[in-house]
Amino acid sequence: MLESFFRIKEEGSSVRTEVIAGITTFLTMSYIIFVNPEILSSTGMDRDAVFVATCLAAALGSAIMALLPRWPIGMAPGMGLNAFFAFTVVGAMGFSWQQALGAVFISGVIFLILTVTGIRSWLIEGIPRSMRSAIAAGIGLFLAIIALTSSKIVVANPATLVSLGDVTQTGPLLAIAGFFIIAALDALKIRGAILIGILIITIASMVLGVSQFGGIVSMPPSVAPTFMQLDIMGALHTGLFHVILVLVLVEVFDATGTLIGVAKRAGLMPEGKPNRLGKALLADSSAIIAGSVLGTSSTTAYVESASGVQAGGRTGLTALVVAVLFLAALFFAPLAGSVPVYATAPALLYVACLMMRELVEVEWTEITEAAPAALTALMMPFTYSIANGLAFGFISYAVLKTLTGRFRDVHPATWIVAILFVVRFVMVGGE
Repeated sequence: MLESFFRIKEEGSSVRTEVIAGITTFLTMSYIIFVNPEILSSTGMDRDAVFVATCLAAALGSAIMALLPRWPIGMAPGMGLNAFFAFTVVGAMGFSWQQALGAVFISGVIFLILTVTGIRSWLIEGIPRSMRSAIAAGIGLFLAIIALTSSKIVVANPATLVSLGDVTQTGPLLAIAGFFIIAALDALKIRGAILIGILIITIASMVLGVSQFGGIVSMPPSVAPTFMQLDIMGALHTGLFHVILVLVLVEVFDATGTLIGVAKRAGLMPEGKPNRLGKALLADSSAIIAGSVLGTSSTTAYVESASGVQAGGRTGLTALVVAVLFLAALFFAPLAGSVPVYATAPALLYVACLMMRELVEVEWTEITEAAPAALTALMMPFTYSIANGLAFGFISYAVLKTLTGRFRDVHPATWIVAILFVVRFVMVGGE
């Protein structure tokens, strides 16, 4: 049955290979089980409920990806968007987490419409490559400053705004050690490097008395504190349109780029032949809506799926294995609750480092491309907002191209996004 449904032999794979690939993908992306509750609980959301919502959203999203396009791509709440949700929308802008979930739901519906109508593909084609790369790098820098401040490696300073914290303290030392462990394990090509690093620092923090051991296995907690708690009307009435715009834009570039990149690596998008990208985009869009209902930030395709593809995964069975393993993770809630911030911060910082590699794709020799890209990346951490980074980037791109007589080089999609951000500044100002 598995053979015929997923066409495993036709794709040159086997059930055993697909299962191994699924386990590999899960190990490389399962760190989100620990990181997402840590980030979202800072908004006042129930940590145990967020843990359950994270696992369920990842399982559901991966299952949809397995059964609809039948691609070997795992899905889960995205890094960067969860930080934007918690620290910008709720923390800095002052909206409730219920309203933020409402914004995620609305963005998912818009995303679904854009996908079905084909506008999503038009947007992707119209956004400059340098801007796409800068967005990824900027989100990485945003994650980095969150990781450094939460672990107290970087602290506030009235004279210089930020400065180095006391790195001789136990907490910062654990975070630094965690980063080196993760980086070294990944350099040695060890699967699940981030997960292993989190677990090692968690154990070390318990031994040193920084955190308490809460157990390993139990029945899953209730998801009721976050399930169906989204405030859609509140999101519509509080001027969150620019937040919704950001969520849609990041998903358009990040998720689509990941889907295409991993699919090409798996040989699922041969030149000149039909592919199932449309169904994959539909699965991605549906997962966002489902995740918001469960109680988590935007769900997205994970680039870590490339590790499963490298292990031989070629069909949806790989993603189905990922879904099953996320369901099994529901029984490890006590362990997730025992993970301290000093164990999750290194994971955030390392993911940030990986995202910074996107800057090599920027056309640095062309100032009308380089300057907007640099502004995009820099404004995200310095204003503590992905929205501001996108706004400065798109507006400056359109302005510079116009001032240098190259306004015809600006795609209509870029003009539309730039104008929307100008309207946003006029209506709500800075965040």
